[in-house]
Amino acid sequence: MKCELFQGNCLDYLKDTSEPFHLTFLDPPFNQNKDYRKHNDDMDNDEYWKWMAEVSQSIFERTECGGAIYFMQREKNAHLVIRTLIDTGWSFQNLIIWKKKASAVPEAKRFGKHYQIIVYATKGKVPRVFNKLRINPPLLVTEKYSRSNGMFVTDVWDDIRELTSGYYAGEEPIRLETGERAHKQQSPVALLLRIILSSSVIGDTIFDPFAGTGTTLVTGSQLRRRSIGAEIDPENIKIIRNRLTTFRKNDDVLRFRKDYSFTENLDQIWGDKSVIMDEVPQLNPVQYMLFEDRASSYQESEE
Repeated sequence: MKCELFQGNCLDYLKDTSEPFHLTFLDPPFNQNKDYRKHNDDMDNDEYWKWMAEVSQSIFERTECGGAIYFMQREKNAHLVIRTLIDTGWSFQNLIIWKKKASAVPEAKRFGKHYQIIVYATKGKVPRVFNKLRINPPLLVTEKYSRSNGMFVTDVWDDIRELTSGYYAGEEPIRLETGERAHKQQSPVALLLRIILSSSVIGDTIFDPFAGTGTTLVTGSQLRRRSIGAEIDPENIKIIRNRLTTFRKNDDVLRFRKDYSFTENLDQIWGDKSVIMDEVPQLNPVQYMLFEDRASSYQESEE
């Protein structure tokens, strides 16, 4: 399935496109004063949320009726995410807790932080697609018998490992020659896989306005979804292009298929088989589109 990659400001792309979206994964910079090459991550708080509202509104206008958005943020901003989405027309569906598998971040005078939030919302009250996935996580000590058909995915996701530093990161994160991670907040394939399987079908169009290292595009294309990403950093663009044209076993979604084997309509939403990852090196630039760079940054610092 074709991928399209826009190098520049996502708002520029959204102003120019008439492409209808069925699903969006919105994982912006969190305004935590992190050192991004092409973005000031220390914006005034009101300015930041005004920006998020503009992005959310623009995506809403280009989303098909019933289409979905998954907006990821820090746990302390859950109320701001929900308010931003509702104010720009979206209908709230779920507050998903993505529980970290690494140690909690310690705090001096409050409980340690151990999760991020993902708000799931739709254009209109009724989703056009919602696939009820079934998984089969390890039994709890309080559970006596094995499950015969797994269990439905809930709004607490504690079975997907984040790509943190140290030994928890594993081999999936894209790394520089120095061994350092190329992107501080790279999303895991397993996270995008669950979102895409839950809220889309084969042939749908998926949009990622802050594509980062391209996990949405890499995952969506394997699941036969048309995937569109916008990314402002030229270095990240290089990473995405390389991921789309070079096989990485850690990007292969087939390794997770068994996790969803109890899902009744899995063949319909995934396909009887995924794109064979051994075929990925045969991809060429004709199979995805790189738009010209129309903006130098979202909000570059004056420095």
